[in-house]
Amino acid sequence: MESKINDKKEIKNLQEQKFTTKRATVEQLEEILYEPIKVLDHGFIRVVDYMGDDSAIVQAARVSYGKGTKMLSQDKGLINYLMRHYHTTPFEMCEIKLHVKLPIFIARQWIRHRTANVNEYSARYSILDKEFYLPDPQNIEIQSQSNKQGREGTLDPSQAQRVLDIIRDDSLRCYDNYMELLNLNEKTGEINDPNKEGIARELARMNLTLNYYTQWYWKIDLNNLLHFLRLRADSHAQYEIREYSNVILDIVSKWVPLTYEAFINYRKDSINLSKTAVETIKRMLKGEKLSQESSGMSKREWSEFCDAFLNQK
Repeated sequence: MESKINDKKEIKNLQEQKFTTKRATVEQLEEILYEPIKVLDHGFIRVVDYMGDDSAIVQAARVSYGKGTKMLSQDKGLINYLMRHYHTTPFEMCEIKLHVKLPIFIARQWIRHRTANVNEYSARYSILDKEFYLPDPQNIEIQSQSNKQGREGTLDPSQAQRVLDIIRDDSLRCYDNYMELLNLNEKTGEINDPNKEGIARELARMNLTLNYYTQWYWKIDLNNLLHFLRLRADSHAQYEIREYSNVILDIVSKWVPLTYEAFINYRKDSINLSKTAVETIKRMLKGEKLSQESSGMSKREWSEFCDAFLNQK
């Protein structure tokens, strides 16, 4: 069988390497460099490399009018301004490379963000490990009636256990068949029957379920990373990809703390208002009592508006 990509000895060797550099480094990020951060049951994220820090963003923003680095308070103010007014190119000056291990069905969701450089572990060349994702019982929910791509409401324990049993049994059976198609012994990786040919790996892999784990190296600039996080760390995102996004959020907080703070304030935990919503607030401040019909908003926008500002649906 293939050796583990996240082998502890390999990680230790990488962490013990010392390099002299004149580039900016971030102490908090250096401390976790190469270290796998656990996500879900078998997944992880680890920082492999990075370029730039908060000062690189400030430097890029000020180059147009020839100003050098200012005080920290001024740097913070400038980054807040850039974030608040949706300036993007200064944030593109920073990049990060992550090694991610994740279930295939989450990878297919993740890859829709087409602004990164990706190199994925190939099951055409290598044998996939016998590792698949099983959700915790509390995360097994029924289909949402209001959101066709969401879920809501937990199952009772006996139903949840039945679901887990089905997923586990199917995943194990598929892997057994996968190894049989390859004519390999699961424990040793040796050929099972020398008188029998295994089919090509690129064909055998199609028999595996989407909860099996894959891995990739994912390199992205900070601007596009923040866009990814705004969508995938949102409470409406699927739980599993949200777990990965929350880990990345923590990495960003260590890497570019001023940018992280501005992102939380002006993007992640902020609300975009339509022209109609702004006019509604103005009318309410003047004492006018409004309903969904008199506001001019759709039912969905009105519901979101009330939830955000009036603490009601």
